[in-house]
Amino acid sequence: MEKEIKIAIIGLGYVGLPLARLFATKYSVIGFDINKKRVEELKKGIDTTLEIENEMLQKVLVKATSTVKGLYCTTNIQDIEQCNYYIITVPTPVDSNNKPDLTPLVKSSETVGSVLKKNDVVIYESTVYPGATEEVCIPILEKKSALMFNTDFFAGYSPERINPGDKKHTVEKILKVTSGSTPEIGEEINQLYASVITAGTHLAPSIKVAEAAKVIENSQRDINIAFVNELAKIFNLLNIDTNAVLEAAGTKWNFLPFKPGLVGGHCIGVDPYYLAQKAQEVGYHPEIILAGRRMNDSMGHYVASEVIKLFVKNDIKIKAAKILVLGITFKENCPDVRNTKVVDVIKNLEDFGIEVTVFDPWANPDEVFKEYGIKTLNTMPKATFDGVVLAVAHQEFLHLDFSNYLNKKSVVYDVKGVLKCQVDGKL
Repeated sequence: MEKEIKIAIIGLGYVGLPLARLFATKYSVIGFDINKKRVEELKKGIDTTLEIENEMLQKVLVKATSTVKGLYCTTNIQDIEQCNYYIITVPTPVDSNNKPDLTPLVKSSETVGSVLKKNDVVIYESTVYPGATEEVCIPILEKKSALMFNTDFFAGYSPERINPGDKKHTVEKILKVTSGSTPEIGEEINQLYASVITAGTHLAPSIKVAEAAKVIENSQRDINIAFVNELAKIFNLLNIDTNAVLEAAGTKWNFLPFKPGLVGGHCIGVDPYYLAQKAQEVGYHPEIILAGRRMNDSMGHYVASEVIKLFVKNDIKIKAAKILVLGITFKENCPDVRNTKVVDVIKNLEDFGIEVTVFDPWANPDEVFKEYGIKTLNTMPKATFDGVVLAVAHQEFLHLDFSNYLNKKSVVYDVKGVLKCQVDGKL
């Protein structure tokens, strides 16, 4: 007799909700989150992260837990007691010192451990350093459940690869890496994901291999972006257009098409620190990884400094000058403000005594203020500014008529290198 599959998704954010929606097209799924407001919105078929179209979400929603396919969202831990697969998709941030903060992972493991039963399978999708699942999470599950790992219950790791705001590479269209705590469980987990992931799966030989594969994916991107950020600094000093250089170099078949910019978000700006800490724990100091992080973390200060240079060059009085910053999310056409480095640009400009106005039609002003203490606007202000900094390439900004917001001396700095109008400075 085949095992009846009932899945609990722990964490209904940018990663958990798309995964829950996908599994709900075939299985009974309980989506659990501690954010009551988030759950109430989802029950009404509204996704404020914009990852799932409301109509698509509403098609899979059910009003109560059941054995039939569909998604039921809840904050009640009792609702997930009857599940036999628990997939944990909570965030794994870093603290103010760039040290991995596993608090959400620990708390969610405690939650799952309290309802864990014999033969249940717990799968982690949160980005961690190699070894975290078995060294940190499994002991918590054992302690809370009083069950024995790989005898009474089992585990797996399948790293998330979702790209927030990307409507082309959705979860089912991204090849999924899977792994299990035993060869048999690895096959079982692989089959579970393969049943809904149309792009296919790759079964890694161990949980640690899958963990390491995930963390190096984003570390590699971080290092490549750091390289072109350094190039941008060099070429700016040489008065050479960086984008023109990259376009020319890109004509070679094996040149990697990375562009300079602010590197934030929940993955690329965070994951390298997870790998770096684990490396340091075993006695190795990672030079390239941390050098890339230092370079990318410095870009907010660099952009602000370049804007100030333009002010001096154009004889604009710096103190009490007014600057309009366009965009505060960590990437274009997406409401996600987690770990956005635009904040660094704003803070550095304010340190010079500049009055900064932030306009972002995608970001939630309440969320931004709660996270960063920065006031933002959802509608374009009716005023002129001494400078405009395009920090995020939202589609609304690409054809904006800047003449309505500039005076005779005003400067425009294009961080993303996407504007068609004449700009005074760009990366």
